[in-house]
Amino acid sequence: MISPIAVAKAYAAVQNQAAAAAPQVAVEEKGGFGDLLKSAMTDAMKSSKTAETQIAKQVQGKAELIDVVTAISAAEASLETVMAVRDQVIAAYQEIMRMPI
Repeated sequence: MISPIAVAKAYAAVQNQAAAAAPQVAVEEKGGFGDLLKSAMTDAMKSSKTAETQIAKQVQGKAELIDVVTAISAAEASLETVMAVRDQVIAAYQEIMRMPI
């Protein structure tokens, strides 16, 4: 089960990454919320692939255990962030649907 503290830490990590990449994104294109979501999903997939690669290297005896643990932690944080954003989007949608017209 995901604790609120873990979600907050994952959110803070993504915000720090987004803050570092924000000027670069603003210069390249004037994207919106969709581009931010696409970027977050791409980063989550990359961190998952990195974790899988590190696990395979560890099985082969070519990687240190700390590298594997770090990669898995990064992948877990990315996944938790994506899930937290998804939950918030669903909650916002449900709230909008409950509004009287």
